[in-house]
Amino acid sequence: MTNIDDAPGLAPKIFRFFDVDEFRSSIRGLNIEFTPFVRRISTEQIILQLPGCDVNVTRAFPRVVDAQLTADCTAVGFAMEETEIPIRFNGAQRDRAVIVIGSGGAAYNTIEEAPRQIASVVFRPEVKDRGWPPTNSTFKIFETGIPALNRLRRVVREVVAAASEPIDPIEVPFKARAMKESLFGAVDAAIADIVPARWTSWPNDARNFKIFQDIRALVSDDLAQPIYSEELARKLGISVRTMHDVIRRYRGMSLHRYLRLRRLWLVRQRLLAGAESVKAVALASGFWHLSDFSRSYREQFGEAPSETLERGRRS
Repeated sequence: MTNIDDAPGLAPKIFRFFDVDEFRSSIRGLNIEFTPFVRRISTEQIILQLPGCDVNVTRAFPRVVDAQLTADCTAVGFAMEETEIPIRFNGAQRDRAVIVIGSGGAAYNTIEEAPRQIASVVFRPEVKDRGWPPTNSTFKIFETGIPALNRLRRVVREVVAAASEPIDPIEVPFKARAMKESLFGAVDAAIADIVPARWTSWPNDARNFKIFQDIRALVSDDLAQPIYSEELARKLGISVRTMHDVIRRYRGMSLHRYLRLRRLWLVRQRLLAGAESVKAVALASGFWHLSDFSRSYREQFGEAPSETLERGRRS
Protein backbone atom coordinates (compact mmCIF):
# COMPACT_ATOMS: atom_id res chain seq x y z
CA MET A 1 0.00 0.00 0.00
CA THR A 2 1.15 3.55 -0.71
CA ASN A 3 2.84 5.33 2.18
CA ILE A 4 1.24 8.77 2.17
CA ASP A 5 4.11 10.31 4.16
CA ASP A 6 6.59 9.58 1.36
CA ALA A 7 4.52 11.10 -1.46
CA PRO A 8 5.80 14.40 -2.90
CA GLY A 9 3.73 17.43 -3.89
CA LEU A 10 0.07 18.01 -3.28
CA ALA A 11 -1.50 15.03 -5.04
CA PRO A 12 -4.01 13.28 -2.77
CA LYS A 13 -3.43 9.63 -2.01
CA ILE A 14 -6.25 7.12 -2.50
CA PHE A 15 -6.64 3.91 -0.51
CA ARG A 16 -9.23 1.33 -1.57
CA PHE A 17 -10.39 -1.68 0.42
CA PHE A 18 -12.67 -4.53 -0.62
CA ASP A 19 -12.21 -6.75 2.41
CA VAL A 20 -13.29 -5.71 5.90
CA ASP A 21 -10.43 -7.77 7.35
CA GLU A 22 -7.86 -5.62 5.54
CA PHE A 23 -9.42 -2.24 6.24
CA ARG A 24 -7.44 0.25 8.26
CA SER A 25 -7.83 3.96 8.70
CA SER A 26 -5.07 6.01 7.07
CA ILE A 27 -6.10 9.25 8.77
CA ARG A 28 -3.21 10.78 10.66
CA GLY A 29 -3.92 12.06 14.15
CA LEU A 30 -6.96 9.84 14.73
CA ASN A 31 -6.82 6.48 16.46
CA ILE A 32 -9.81 4.39 15.38
CA GLU A 33 -11.25 1.11 16.64
CA PHE A 34 -14.24 -0.30 14.75
CA THR A 35 -16.64 -3.22 14.74
CA PRO A 36 -18.27 -3.87 11.34
CA PHE A 37 -21.91 -4.73 10.72
CA VAL A 38 -21.25 -6.21 7.25
CA ARG A 39 -19.34 -9.10 5.69
CA ARG A 40 -17.98 -7.33 2.61
CA ILE A 41 -17.07 -3.74 1.91
CA SER A 42 -16.08 -1.48 -0.95
CA THR A 43 -14.57 1.58 0.63
CA GLU A 44 -12.19 4.36 -0.27
CA GLN A 45 -10.12 6.90 1.64
CA ILE A 46 -8.78 10.05 0.00
CA ILE A 47 -6.00 11.72 1.99
CA LEU A 48 -4.68 15.15 1.07
CA GLN A 49 -1.83 16.53 3.17
CA LEU A 50 -1.33 20.27 3.25
CA PRO A 51 1.14 22.10 5.49
CA GLY A 52 -0.52 22.13 8.90
CA CYS A 53 -3.73 20.57 7.61
CA ASP A 54 -4.97 17.18 6.36
CA VAL A 55 -8.15 16.71 4.32
CA ASN A 56 -9.71 13.25 4.54
CA VAL A 57 -12.72 11.96 2.59
CA THR A 58 -13.88 8.42 3.38
CA ARG A 59 -16.61 6.27 1.87
CA ALA A 60 -17.57 4.51 5.08
CA PHE A 61 -19.39 1.21 5.63
CA PRO A 62 -21.86 0.13 8.34
CA ARG A 63 -19.94 -0.13 11.62
CA VAL A 64 -19.47 1.00 15.20
CA VAL A 65 -16.56 3.42 15.60
CA ASP A 66 -14.69 4.48 18.72
CA ALA A 67 -12.05 7.09 17.97
CA GLN A 68 -9.71 9.45 19.75
CA LEU A 69 -7.79 12.41 18.39
CA THR A 70 -4.10 12.73 19.17
CA ALA A 71 -2.77 15.71 21.09
CA ASP A 72 -2.05 19.14 19.61
CA CYS A 73 -4.53 19.09 16.72
CA THR A 74 -8.13 20.04 15.99
CA ALA A 75 -10.49 18.04 13.77
CA VAL A 76 -13.73 19.11 12.10
CA GLY A 77 -15.96 16.37 10.66
CA PHE A 78 -19.15 16.33 8.58
CA ALA A 79 -21.09 14.26 6.06
CA MET A 80 -20.45 14.97 2.39
CA GLU A 81 -23.95 13.95 1.24
CA GLU A 82 -26.30 16.88 0.83
CA THR A 83 -29.22 14.58 1.63
CA GLU A 84 -28.78 14.09 5.34
CA ILE A 85 -28.42 10.45 6.42
CA PRO A 86 -28.99 9.80 10.13
CA ILE A 87 -25.90 8.86 12.13
CA ARG A 88 -25.74 8.16 15.85
CA PHE A 89 -23.01 10.40 17.25
CA ASN A 90 -22.13 10.26 20.96
CA GLY A 91 -25.52 8.76 21.74
CA ALA A 92 -27.81 10.99 19.66
CA GLN A 93 -29.22 10.56 16.16
CA ARG A 94 -30.68 13.29 13.95
CA ASP A 95 -30.98 13.84 10.20
CA ARG A 96 -29.78 17.44 10.43
CA ALA A 97 -27.01 19.56 8.93
CA VAL A 98 -24.26 19.12 11.51
CA ILE A 99 -20.55 19.46 12.08
CA VAL A 100 -18.50 17.83 14.82
CA ILE A 101 -15.41 19.38 16.40
CA GLY A 102 -12.70 17.93 18.64
CA SER A 103 -9.31 19.07 19.89
CA GLY A 104 -6.32 17.76 21.81
CA GLY A 105 -7.14 14.12 22.59
CA ALA A 106 -10.94 14.42 22.32
CA ALA A 107 -12.86 11.16 21.74
CA TYR A 108 -16.12 10.21 20.06
CA ASN A 109 -18.38 7.28 19.24
CA THR A 110 -20.50 6.76 16.13
CA ILE A 111 -22.88 4.11 14.86
CA GLU A 112 -23.01 4.17 11.07
CA GLU A 113 -25.81 1.88 9.93
CA ALA A 114 -25.64 2.78 6.23
CA PRO A 115 -22.83 3.45 3.73
CA ARG A 116 -22.01 7.15 3.63
CA GLN A 117 -19.29 9.58 2.62
CA ILE A 118 -17.75 11.54 5.44
CA ALA A 119 -15.01 14.17 5.53
CA SER A 120 -12.68 15.47 8.19
CA VAL A 121 -10.22 18.35 8.21
CA VAL A 122 -7.45 17.96 10.78
CA PHE A 123 -5.50 21.11 11.64
CA ARG A 124 -2.06 21.14 13.29
CA PRO A 125 -1.32 22.65 15.73
CA GLU A 126 -4.54 22.80 17.74
CA VAL A 127 -6.77 25.71 16.72
CA LYS A 128 -7.15 28.11 19.64
CA ASP A 129 -7.49 31.61 18.22
CA ARG A 130 -10.50 31.55 15.88
CA GLY A 131 -13.39 31.54 18.34
CA TRP A 132 -14.33 27.91 17.68
CA PRO A 133 -16.33 26.14 20.43
CA PRO A 134 -14.17 24.47 23.12
CA THR A 135 -14.45 20.69 23.24
CA ASN A 136 -12.31 19.41 26.14
CA SER A 137 -12.22 15.59 26.38
CA THR A 138 -15.01 14.79 23.91
CA PHE A 139 -15.97 15.81 20.39
CA LYS A 140 -18.99 18.13 20.27
CA ILE A 141 -21.76 18.17 17.67
CA PHE A 142 -23.45 21.33 16.41
CA GLU A 143 -26.37 21.98 14.10
CA THR A 144 -25.47 24.52 11.44
CA GLY A 145 -27.09 26.18 8.46
CA ILE A 146 -27.46 24.12 5.30
CA PRO A 147 -25.90 26.82 3.02
CA ALA A 148 -22.83 27.10 5.26
CA LEU A 149 -22.40 23.32 5.42
CA ASN A 150 -22.82 23.00 1.65
CA ARG A 151 -20.14 25.64 1.19
CA LEU A 152 -17.77 23.64 3.41
CA ARG A 153 -18.50 20.51 1.39
CA ARG A 154 -17.92 22.38 -1.86
CA VAL A 155 -14.58 23.77 -0.67
CA VAL A 156 -13.40 20.27 0.28
CA ARG A 157 -14.36 18.90 -3.15
CA GLU A 158 -12.68 21.82 -4.94
CA VAL A 159 -9.49 21.56 -2.88
CA VAL A 160 -9.17 17.80 -3.51
CA ALA A 161 -9.92 18.26 -7.24
CA ALA A 162 -7.41 21.11 -7.62
CA ALA A 163 -4.71 19.15 -5.79
CA SER A 164 -5.30 16.21 -8.16
CA GLU A 165 -4.25 18.32 -11.15
CA PRO A 166 -0.60 18.83 -12.19
CA ILE A 167 0.93 21.74 -10.26
CA ASP A 168 4.22 23.49 -10.92
CA PRO A 169 6.50 22.61 -7.96
CA ILE A 170 7.27 26.30 -7.51
CA GLU A 171 3.57 27.02 -6.99
CA VAL A 172 2.94 24.18 -4.51
CA PRO A 173 3.70 26.13 -1.26
CA PHE A 174 1.55 29.10 -2.33
CA LYS A 175 -1.41 26.99 -3.44
CA ALA A 176 -1.20 24.80 -0.35
CA ARG A 177 -1.37 27.81 1.97
CA ALA A 178 -4.25 29.29 -0.02
CA MET A 179 -6.15 25.98 0.15
CA LYS A 180 -5.69 25.81 3.91
CA GLU A 181 -6.96 29.39 4.26
CA SER A 182 -10.05 28.52 2.18
CA LEU A 183 -10.75 25.58 4.47
CA PHE A 184 -10.34 27.80 7.54
CA GLY A 185 -12.81 30.28 6.04
CA ALA A 186 -15.40 27.60 5.24
CA VAL A 187 -15.18 26.13 8.77
CA ASP A 188 -15.41 29.64 10.26
CA ALA A 189 -18.62 30.23 8.27
CA ALA A 190 -20.16 26.89 9.38
CA ILE A 191 -19.36 27.67 13.01
CA ALA A 192 -20.69 31.22 12.71
CA ASP A 193 -23.97 29.74 11.46
CA ILE A 194 -24.44 27.32 14.38
CA VAL A 195 -28.02 27.33 15.64
CA PRO A 196 -29.12 26.49 19.21
CA ALA A 197 -30.56 22.98 19.29
CA ARG A 198 -31.78 21.24 22.43
CA TRP A 199 -31.14 17.77 20.99
CA THR A 200 -27.36 18.34 21.12
CA SER A 201 -27.36 18.54 24.93
CA TRP A 202 -27.01 14.75 25.35
CA PRO A 203 -24.13 14.11 22.89
CA ASN A 204 -22.30 17.21 24.17
CA ASP A 205 -22.61 16.19 27.82
CA ALA A 206 -19.14 15.10 28.95
CA ARG A 207 -20.57 13.29 31.98
CA ASN A 208 -22.69 10.96 29.86
CA PHE A 209 -19.75 10.22 27.59
CA LYS A 210 -17.48 9.49 30.57
CA ILE A 211 -19.99 6.94 31.90
CA PHE A 212 -19.98 5.27 28.48
CA GLN A 213 -16.19 5.30 28.30
CA ASP A 214 -15.96 3.79 31.80
CA ILE A 215 -18.38 1.01 30.82
CA ARG A 216 -16.45 0.40 27.61
CA ALA A 217 -13.15 0.19 29.50
CA LEU A 218 -14.52 -2.35 31.96
CA VAL A 219 -16.09 -4.64 29.37
CA SER A 220 -13.01 -4.41 27.13
CA ASP A 221 -10.60 -5.60 29.81
CA ASP A 222 -11.40 -9.25 29.13
CA LEU A 223 -14.20 -10.06 26.71
CA ALA A 224 -13.73 -13.76 27.43
CA GLN A 225 -15.18 -13.35 30.90
CA PRO A 226 -18.95 -13.31 31.53
CA ILE A 227 -20.42 -9.83 31.97
CA TYR A 228 -22.90 -9.35 34.81
CA SER A 229 -24.93 -6.14 34.82
CA GLU A 230 -25.17 -5.86 38.61
CA GLU A 231 -21.40 -6.22 39.06
CA LEU A 232 -20.65 -3.67 36.33
CA ALA A 233 -23.10 -1.17 37.78
CA ARG A 234 -21.65 -1.62 41.26
CA LYS A 235 -18.10 -0.98 40.03
CA LEU A 236 -19.25 2.14 38.19
CA GLY A 237 -21.40 3.45 41.03
CA ILE A 238 -24.53 3.76 38.88
CA SER A 239 -27.82 1.93 38.58
CA VAL A 240 -28.30 -1.01 36.22
CA ARG A 241 -30.99 0.94 34.37
CA THR A 242 -28.66 3.92 33.83
CA MET A 243 -25.97 1.61 32.51
CA HIS A 244 -28.32 -0.08 30.04
CA ASP A 245 -29.73 3.28 28.90
CA VAL A 246 -26.21 4.59 28.24
CA ILE A 247 -25.22 1.47 26.28
CA ARG A 248 -28.35 1.66 24.13
CA ARG A 249 -27.70 5.32 23.37
CA TYR A 250 -24.03 4.93 22.48
CA ARG A 251 -24.19 1.47 20.90
CA GLY A 252 -27.74 1.44 19.49
CA MET A 253 -28.19 -2.08 20.84
CA SER A 254 -28.23 -4.04 24.07
CA LEU A 255 -25.04 -4.66 26.01
CA HIS A 256 -25.41 -8.41 25.37
CA ARG A 257 -25.78 -7.99 21.60
CA TYR A 258 -22.84 -5.63 21.31
CA LEU A 259 -20.53 -7.86 23.36
CA ARG A 260 -21.48 -10.86 21.22
CA LEU A 261 -20.75 -8.91 18.02
CA ARG A 262 -17.46 -7.68 19.43
CA ARG A 263 -16.40 -11.18 20.49
CA LEU A 264 -17.18 -12.58 17.03
CA TRP A 265 -15.05 -9.88 15.42
CA LEU A 266 -12.12 -10.56 17.78
CA VAL A 267 -12.39 -14.29 17.09
CA ARG A 268 -12.19 -13.57 13.37
CA GLN A 269 -9.04 -11.48 13.82
CA ARG A 270 -7.41 -14.27 15.82
CA LEU A 271 -8.37 -16.92 13.28
CA LEU A 272 -6.94 -14.83 10.44
CA ALA A 273 -3.71 -14.56 12.44
CA GLY A 274 -3.40 -18.38 12.30
CA ALA A 275 -4.71 -19.49 15.70
CA GLU A 276 -4.16 -22.95 17.13
CA SER A 277 -7.74 -24.12 16.55
CA VAL A 278 -11.27 -22.80 16.19
CA LYS A 279 -12.34 -24.47 19.44
CA ALA A 280 -9.49 -22.95 21.44
CA VAL A 281 -10.17 -19.44 20.16
CA ALA A 282 -13.93 -19.72 20.65
CA LEU A 283 -13.58 -20.93 24.25
CA ALA A 284 -10.94 -18.28 25.02
CA SER A 285 -13.33 -15.65 23.71
CA GLY A 286 -16.23 -16.68 25.93
CA PHE A 287 -18.20 -18.93 23.53
CA TRP A 288 -18.99 -22.11 25.45
CA HIS A 289 -21.85 -23.28 23.16
CA LEU A 290 -19.78 -24.17 20.11
CA SER A 291 -22.60 -25.06 17.71
CA ASP A 292 -24.35 -21.78 18.53
CA PHE A 293 -21.03 -19.98 18.05
CA SER A 294 -20.49 -21.57 14.61
CA ARG A 295 -24.00 -20.63 13.49
CA SER A 296 -23.62 -17.02 14.67
CA TYR A 297 -20.19 -16.79 13.04
CA ARG A 298 -21.49 -17.99 9.68
CA GLU A 299 -24.46 -15.60 9.84
CA GLN A 300 -22.15 -12.67 10.59
CA PHE A 301 -19.29 -13.39 8.16
CA GLY A 302 -20.75 -15.66 5.50
CA GLU A 303 -18.30 -18.51 6.10
CA ALA A 304 -17.51 -21.14 8.70
CA PRO A 305 -14.83 -20.31 11.29
CA SER A 306 -12.76 -23.24 9.99
CA GLU A 307 -12.69 -21.59 6.55
CA THR A 308 -11.40 -18.34 8.09
CA LEU A 309 -8.69 -20.23 9.98
CA GLU A 310 -7.59 -22.09 6.84
CA ARG A 311 -7.35 -18.80 4.95
CA GLY A 312 -5.39 -17.23 7.81
CA ARG A 313 -2.87 -20.08 7.84
CA ARG A 314 -2.41 -19.89 4.06
CA SER A 315 -1.63 -16.17 4.21
